[in-house]
Amino acid sequence: MVVMSSSAVPRQRLISLDMEGVVTPEIWIAVAEATGVDALRRTTRDEPVYQKLMDERIGICKENDITLSFIQGVIGGLGLLEGARAFLDELRRRHPVVLLSDTFEQFADPFMEQLGRPQLLCHRLHVEDDRIISFTPRIEDPKRRAVEAFQGLNYHVTAMGDSFNDMGMLDAADAASFIHAPDGLAERFPQYAVSSDYPEALAWIESVAVLS
Repeated sequence: MVVMSSSAVPRQRLISLDMEGVVTPEIWIAVAEATGVDALRRTTRDEPVYQKLMDERIGICKENDITLSFIQGVIGGLGLLEGARAFLDELRRRHPVVLLSDTFEQFADPFMEQLGRPQLLCHRLHVEDDRIISFTPRIEDPKRRAVEAFQGLNYHVTAMGDSFNDMGMLDAADAASFIHAPDGLAERFPQYAVSSDYPEALAWIESVAVLS
């Protein structure tokens, strides 16, 4: 039997997407609106250091007695971004898709149900008596390392994100694009493509050549 080397085998494409801001609303902005605590409006679009941002959020929740169950109630009342389910369904019809997110297992379930249970890799909260105490990152720089792991399995990774915490994923990917990015972010990182909506994103993904 002749075994082909991995370099001779055309790679399959895998799509990696951020979740919040890409296919779902920003959870913490919704919590800020529900509680009136404007400090919770800060997201990874504002603070590039995720650990710092989460430490701030946990402190704010403690100060304002915002419980996990309250946050889960807010999330349960949210819908997807318009067109997100159709976009994801079409992507999954064509390619394997994984969501690489800095959300948490305790937050994501209502969105996963609405999205048809896609594969999600995210973090976990530490909770005591319905209060968020801390969180456990899966690993250091998880989005980048997930992309690198998929590439190690001979996948061509096409990535899309919208924020500072997606930079590792976008940088490691074989092809990368912003989608729904805030003003100024794409200009700051001109090496990445820009998709303004889902039809444009689908067209861009299919235009990217997959190399062996």
